[in-house]
Amino acid sequence: MNYPDLLKPPVLKELCVEYNFSPSKKYGQNYLISDRPIREMITAADLKITDTIVEIGPGFGVLTLAVAPLVQKIIAYEIEKNLQPYWEDIIRKNPNIEIIWGNALYELRTPPKYKIVANLPYQITAFAFRTFFALDPLPDVIVVMVQKEVADRMCAPPGKKTATTKVSDVSALSVLVHYFGTPKLITKVSRGSFWPSPNVDSAVVAITNIRSRPDAKTFMSLVHAGFSHKRKIMLGNIAQAFDIPIETLKVIFQKIDLNEKIRAEALTLEQWEALFAMLKGKLSTD
Repeated sequence: MNYPDLLKPPVLKELCVEYNFSPSKKYGQNYLISDRPIREMITAADLKITDTIVEIGPGFGVLTLAVAPLVQKIIAYEIEKNLQPYWEDIIRKNPNIEIIWGNALYELRTPPKYKIVANLPYQITAFAFRTFFALDPLPDVIVVMVQKEVADRMCAPPGKKTATTKVSDVSALSVLVHYFGTPKLITKVSRGSFWPSPNVDSAVVAITNIRSRPDAKTFMSLVHAGFSHKRKIMLGNIAQAFDIPIETLKVIFQKIDLNEKIRAEALTLEQWEALFAMLKGKLSTD
């Protein structure tokens, strides 16, 4: 199978019939049929012939086969075992591709140095990034396709509004992406660029300047707790999640000039870091 052929819906339909496979809404399986976003992803990832790429959900391999000639190795995680015969044939012709069968979010293992390049299923975006940021070592770069609305929120600085987002749009994912790296929206991708066509538009986002953080998992747990009930004040969410007395939290909030009624989406990244520094010794993630 050649890369350009995979951009044609009739070819994809034939492959689905041949391998007894139907694109799943559950797994967000929408296949790119436009070359432009793929080229934008390749450019954003700054691929080199020495690179190892980790991909999530290659499907029939439209992104995989575009990237393979440009890098040393691709390790792709695929959940649909119906496609094993298809990929066995592809790998014979492209020996630098390795397919690992299973759910990447639970089985992801990484080489010493790598980049993540993937068209992420919409439903797993937040979970995928929590998984990525818990990896050791972290990727050098993350370039992914996600839902456009999610991309806007990811790129918006925590606690601040932008031209496309309000402060109330900020999510735990927004905070984590800015904590671990520098996000940038690369390009918008219309829903018509996929087969089957989803109900929403997409966008390519690149995360660069990725850095490891001490006690990263504990910080992620704090952020997750803060956003656990968005309609409730953050102080109560944290108290409940970590069994910390409310009065203890009120004292800490006062020390760093946080209003005790503040909601998680209103904190800037600097305020999250200050809060974490004060609470770190009290956060149990067992």
